[in-house]
Amino acid sequence: MTQLLIAPTRIAQTIAAPVLDIVIPVYNEERGVAECVHRLLTHLDKGFPFSARITIADNASTDSTLQVAQRLSDEFENVRVIHLDAKGRGRALRTAWLASNAEVVAYMDVDLSTDLNALLPLVAPLVSGHSDLAIGTRLHRKSRVVRGPKREFISRCYNLILKAALRARFSDAQCGFKAIRTDIARQVLPLVCDGEWFFDTELLVIAERARLRIHEVPVDWIDDPDSRVDIIDTARKDLQGVWRVRRAIATGTLPLPELRRTVGREPLRNLADTHAFAA
Repeated sequence: MTQLLIAPTRIAQTIAAPVLDIVIPVYNEERGVAECVHRLLTHLDKGFPFSARITIADNASTDSTLQVAQRLSDEFENVRVIHLDAKGRGRALRTAWLASNAEVVAYMDVDLSTDLNALLPLVAPLVSGHSDLAIGTRLHRKSRVVRGPKREFISRCYNLILKAALRARFSDAQCGFKAIRTDIARQVLPLVCDGEWFFDTELLVIAERARLRIHEVPVDWIDDPDSRVDIIDTARKDLQGVWRVRRAIATGTLPLPELRRTVGREPLRNLADTHAFAA
């Protein structure tokens, strides 16, 4: 069961649709969620040009994360909470994004490994309509990244696998810093099957195959040494996801032609061909 938890005295204040809805997916983050929200609110208050809301998406936490999140929602009018009884970052993001009334939905990891100065460059092309989806990338030559060699090696190998197996052109599938126009999300998310860590990759592959415009932002990123992600299990599930999506594309079970007609950007026609057609 999924619950949208908003204090009754503040319902009228939260009805107005913000431009941006930033989702923070959390699982057993009782020690970190308050600091994350306070830092993000401080950043938004320092001249961020778009109205914004923070949605804490608690996915089946077993500690006091939900209680901490509810206190934050009671304290700040632009913070709300969604609770899911089932675990999974992708599941939490899908639920929160589809429930949002904002123009643009985004997400970032609770550890705020990505420098928040990249938030405006991430969402501005979506608000303007120039792009459909935006991602932070740690693999751009202008990115500044601090992390161990093991994670760096795994990340680069994974992206090489995506390029070889799925002909992916985006540079960094797993950076926890992404945004998408909400109207586009409502069309694409029903096709994304994964509810865990492969969610990001599957979303990007489908978006790219639908000829959506993906904007990449080089980010400054510092690895969280307290990360509890099981790298081996995640890698295994990611490879299974790559195989599943590759097979779906090859067999035509993924309805990409229909999605292209609905939300994709048509290839540019040669100007001479256009004139000839008009004649």
